[in-house]
Amino acid sequence: MTAVLLIEDDDRIRLALLLALEEEGYTAYGAGSAEEGLRRQRETPADNVLIDLMLPGMDGFECIRQLRRDDDVPIVVVSARDDTHDIVAALEAGADDYVVKPVAIKELSARLRALRRRGRTAPTVPAQFFGDLEISAEAGEVRRHGQPVAVTRTEFRLLCELAEHAGRVLSRQQLLSRVWGYETGDERLVDVHVGRLRQKIESDPANPRHLVTLRGLGYKLQR
Repeated sequence: MTAVLLIEDDDRIRLALLLALEEEGYTAYGAGSAEEGLRRQRETPADNVLIDLMLPGMDGFECIRQLRRDDDVPIVVVSARDDTHDIVAALEAGADDYVVKPVAIKELSARLRALRRRGRTAPTVPAQFFGDLEISAEAGEVRRHGQPVAVTRTEFRLLCELAEHAGRVLSRQQLLSRVWGYETGDERLVDVHVGRLRQKIESDPANPRHLVTLRGLGYKLQR
């Protein structure tokens, strides 16, 4: 049974979401602070983490960053804050998705299932080279100048999807469907993850050579 850790300081919201998740078939347990959530995830790792941003003490952004240092668990932000800056900042910190309160539990459950289906697997195509960049979907590795590049689960799948269709433009909606498993969704998810990848794989992220934007169309990976 899939386990979900919910980090939420509002007791009523936490209890309501935990009960709703259990009705959806999850094993759900909660934490009232970032510190408690980090401790619980270290001691009893969950399959997914849901986290609010406005937490006492350490905020959600820092909690996400700390989770990401040594854990590839899928992270979904569940927050009342719907400002673009907050969404982008949470994704840049390492979150995989962002859901604005009030939460529709069926939608949240569908997103959790999509995140788990993805895992870290990718199409088993031969290793591909883009200049000094090597992408090995089968080995689950990305290398630059022969050195490993640390990428998140989502970044890895996004890069593999673009590599599988090298030279072809994929729209943001196509990438949302193929990488995130969403039929509809916020295209900022794609933009932020592309930006993060460029910081890791491009010599000059402001003027990318390999992961390029086709204005109004989408993105492509080129040699």
